[in-house]
Amino acid sequence: MISVLHPNRILKVNLSLTGSKSITNRLLILRSMYPSLKIKNKSESHDSVVLENALKSSSNIKDINHAGTSMRFLTAFYSILEDKEIIIKGSKRMHERPIYPLIDSLKLIGADISYLEKDGFPPIRIKGKKLNFKKVQISSNVSSQFVSAILLVAPKLNGGLVIELKGELISKPYIQMTLSLLNDLGIKTSFKGKLITVENLEEIQEKHISVESDWSSASYWYSIVALSERAEVRLNNFYKNSIQGDSVLTKYYKSLGVGTRFTENKIILTKLKDFTPPPNLNLNLIDSPDLAQTIAVTCFGLKINCFLDGLQTLNIKETKRLNALKNELKKLGANIQVTESSLKLFEAKKIKNNIKIKTYDDHRMAMSFAPLSLKIPIFIESPSVVAKSYPKFWDDLRKAGFVIKPIQKYN
Repeated sequence: MISVLHPNRILKVNLSLTGSKSITNRLLILRSMYPSLKIKNKSESHDSVVLENALKSSSNIKDINHAGTSMRFLTAFYSILEDKEIIIKGSKRMHERPIYPLIDSLKLIGADISYLEKDGFPPIRIKGKKLNFKKVQISSNVSSQFVSAILLVAPKLNGGLVIELKGELISKPYIQMTLSLLNDLGIKTSFKGKLITVENLEEIQEKHISVESDWSSASYWYSIVALSERAEVRLNNFYKNSIQGDSVLTKYYKSLGVGTRFTENKIILTKLKDFTPPPNLNLNLIDSPDLAQTIAVTCFGLKINCFLDGLQTLNIKETKRLNALKNELKKLGANIQVTESSLKLFEAKKIKNNIKIKTYDDHRMAMSFAPLSLKIPIFIESPSVVAKSYPKFWDDLRKAGFVIKPIQKYN
C-alpha cells in the first residue's frame, strides 16, 4: 500500500508514455503471421509483454494470467495454425470471464476448440487446423475484442472472410483500429453496416510501424489537470488523427476544464482559465468504456453530477468495475448508483480524506483514483497493479511533484 498526495496542486511536467497497448497487441499478432512487419515503440505494459512472450514460447501451455486481450487474440491465432495443439489458461478471474461468443464463431468456420473446465470459459484446448469458410456471424454486444480477434486472422484464411455482426455494436473504434492496421499492411477491408469483409493476403512487403503512445494512459493526466489548481502537462508521441478510440477524451475533458493543444506530435494539457465546473456531465461511453472510472472520479473530485451510460462491458473486465467503483467512491463520501450498464453520481458535499482504496487486481482502479490525491491525501492498495498497462505510472507522478510513500500500517 502507498500514500499519495500533492503538496500544492500546481504542476508542470514533460513525459513520454508507453506505446498504445491496444495497437501493440494487434501488431504482435500480425507480426507472428507476417514476419516482415517491424514494430517500434511497443507498449511496455504487462499485457503486451505477456502476449509477446506467449507467442515466442515453444511451450504448448500458454498462461496469460490477467491478460484478457491475450486470451482472445491467441484463441483465434492458434485456431488457424495447422498441427499445433495449445492450452490457454489464466488467473482465477480470467477463468470467470466468458469467451464463448468468440469460440462459437470460430467453431462455425471449422475451429477445433474445447473447454477444459466450465463450458463457455477458459481454460481451453485448441487444435489448430486450416480454416476455409467464407462467412461467419459473431456477437458484437459483449466485447469488440472478439471481433478483432477474428479480423486479425481473417487475411490468412483462403479467400478471406466476411463477418456479420450480431446485436448492438460496442467499442466500434477498436474494430476500426484493427481494420486500419490491416489496411496499413496492404490488406483490403470494407465495413458496411453490420458486414465486415477482409480479403486474403499471404505475404506483405517489409513494413515498419511506430506505435503511438497510449491515450488510455493519457486519460489519468487529463484527470490530474482537471483536479489541479494550475497545470501544464506535455505528453509526447500523440497524434491529432489518432486511430485510438480513447482519444475522444480531449472532447470530454474540455467540459471538465482541460485544454488540449497539438504540436509536433505531442499534446500540451493545461487547466482552462476561469473554468467553472458544469452542474452535470452526461456521456454515453459505448465506444470508450475504459474511460468511465477516470471520468467518474474526476467528476467526484470536481463535485459535479455525472451520468455515464453504455458501460455494459465493464462487468467482464479485470473486476466487475461498476461495483468496484461504487464501493470505493462511497467510502470517500459519494452518493452513487449503478446498474448493469450505467452509473449515476451525485454532487459530493464533502470528500473524506485518508481513505484506503482497494484496487481489486484492476490497474484502472489504482490509476483512476490516484488523481484525487490533488484534493485529499489518499491510500492505494496493491499499487503494482498499474504494470498491466502503465508500468511507470507512479514514477511519472513523482516527476509531477506527487509525494508517494510506502505504508506498512494503516490506521
